[in-house]
Amino acid sequence: MESIYNKTIEELEEYFINKGEKKFKALQVFSWLYEKRVTSYQEMTNIKKDLLKEVEKDFSIDSVAIVNVERDKDVCKYLFKLKDGEHVEAVLMNHDYGNSLCVSSQVGCNMGCKFCESGRRKKVRNLETSEMVLQILAIEKDIGKRISHVVVMGIGEPFDNYENLIKFISIINHPKGIALGSRHITVSTCGIVPKIDAFSHFPLQVNLAISLHAPNNEIRNQIMPINKVYPLEKLIPSIKNYIQKTNRRVTFEYILLKNVNDSDACAHALAHLIRGMNCYVNLIPYNETNNIDFKRTNSIQINRFYDILKKENINVTKRREFGSKISAACGQLRSKKEES
Repeated sequence: MESIYNKTIEELEEYFINKGEKKFKALQVFSWLYEKRVTSYQEMTNIKKDLLKEVEKDFSIDSVAIVNVERDKDVCKYLFKLKDGEHVEAVLMNHDYGNSLCVSSQVGCNMGCKFCESGRRKKVRNLETSEMVLQILAIEKDIGKRISHVVVMGIGEPFDNYENLIKFISIINHPKGIALGSRHITVSTCGIVPKIDAFSHFPLQVNLAISLHAPNNEIRNQIMPINKVYPLEKLIPSIKNYIQKTNRRVTFEYILLKNVNDSDACAHALAHLIRGMNCYVNLIPYNETNNIDFKRTNSIQINRFYDILKKENINVTKRREFGSKISAACGQLRSKKEES
C-alpha cells in the first residue's frame, strides 16, 4: 500500500475530487499530518469517518525506525531501518542559525565517487518521497524541535531520483506541510547535466550545490566517474545557464584530498575555472574511513588553499568540521550496520 506521505497537496486534491469531495480535504489531511503530526486516521476528527475509511484503504500512514544514533557535540548521526529492511542515514547539525538536517535520497549510490563510502556500496533502490519526508519527521520528534534547514546531500545522488526529489521539496516547502522556506533547502548533485538543466525550470528558489572536487578533467576523471559522461566542458556551461535562468548563487563543494586535489596549482586552476560566476566554494576537510585509502589534507594546506582562492577573489568558506568522534563519512554508519 502506498504511503500518504508520498502525496503532494496537488495529488491529494485530485484524489479527493475524484471521490466527489471538495479539494480542501487535502489541506485538512496535510494539516493533521504535518502540523499536528498525528499517526492514525482516527485522530483526524474534522473529516467524515466514512471518507477516512476510504483513505485508510488507499494509503498507509508510515514511519521509519531509528535503529542507531551517534552523537558528538553539535552533531547527531541517525541510522534508519526502512520497511524492506534496508538502511539509510541522516545527519543533524546544530548551527548558530538553527538545526540543519542532511537527508538521504537513495539506498546506496551508483555514482561511484572514489572517496565516498556511499559510492563504495552500489545503489539498491531509490527512496520513495515518503521515506525522505519521514527522516525529517522522525528526527523532529526525537529532538522535540523543528528543523530549520534541509540539505539533500546524504546517501545517494538526488538527481538520480529526480521525480521523488521534486515531490519531497514540494511537500516540505508547502505552508501546510513542513513549511520550510525554499531558500532553506539545498540539493547537491555530482553533476548530472540534463537534470541541472531541468532543475533550472523548477519554480521554487531552492539552493543548488555542485560536488566538484577537482579543477580539471584529469583529476575529476580519476575520482568521479560521472565526469567521463559529463566532463567540465559540459558541466560548467550547464551551471552558468542555471545561474542565468534562476539568478541564484551556486555552491561548489570541494573535498580536499591529500596529494590528489589540494595543491597550490589546483587552487589556482579552480579559481580560473569558476571566475566570474555567481558562486562560492565550500572547502570540506575529508572524513577518513577504513574502507577507502584517501587521506585528509592537513590544516596548514587547507588554510593555504583557502588563502589562494581569497587572493584570486573567489568567495570561499571552510566547512566547520562535525562528527570527528563518530562515523562521520557519508554512508559509514550504514556500512558498519550491514557489514557487521
